[in-house]
Amino acid sequence: MTRIEMVKVPDGEFRLHVWTPESGRGPGILLIQEIFGVGEYMEAVAGDLTAMGYVVAVPDMFWRIEPNWTTQHNEEALPKGMSMVSQFDWEKGQDDVEAALEALKGLPEVNGRVGVLGFCFGGTLAYLLAARAEADAVVSFYGSGVPGALGALDAVRSPLQLHFGGSDAYIPREDVAAVERAVAGRDRMEIHVQEDGGHAFHNRKAPMFHQPEPAERAWRLTEDFLRRYLPVS
Repeated sequence: MTRIEMVKVPDGEFRLHVWTPESGRGPGILLIQEIFGVGEYMEAVAGDLTAMGYVVAVPDMFWRIEPNWTTQHNEEALPKGMSMVSQFDWEKGQDDVEAALEALKGLPEVNGRVGVLGFCFGGTLAYLLAARAEADAVVSFYGSGVPGALGALDAVRSPLQLHFGGSDAYIPREDVAAVERAVAGRDRMEIHVQEDGGHAFHNRKAPMFHQPEPAERAWRLTEDFLRRYLPVS
């Protein structure tokens, strides 16, 4: 089942797309979009998560630029997605994801425990959110802003799993190595690099990016991490 909730913030309100599992109740996961909006890829990942028993909520992060915007996952749409990110207000956006997390916690179907999962643009936001708010588990896939924000690691209190591709054209391997060094030895933090993975390798709705083998390996690690820190009873 799906529905729309509205999240109110001081300067307006935005959509929170909510999917519920067959059980009707469970832990919540805030799923944060990539640059193509809340479209078919987010729907697909939400389906994977609800099948595991989670309540999933996806906020419309581009609402200040163009509410409900989404586009196809192809090369023609890539410049428009990048343009949306270039117009994004990161300060207000971080407030928005924190408000969305609080809204998720308040949903009647959520049993009080919540996690965060973000991809690309959303992977950066998930990581930054972990430094601002506490969750039971936070997973970030190839957030390009993570290497430049390693100072935030000290503020993270949630279990954190980071994923990167070792062959990512948008995130240099030396930047990923800096993240590996920063995370090493920290309690309840882990980083996984699919050396054969390019950018957005998990996005099965984007033929130009999707790589099934790295995607499957990384998703198995994600499922294991969620089961450890955000188990479904």
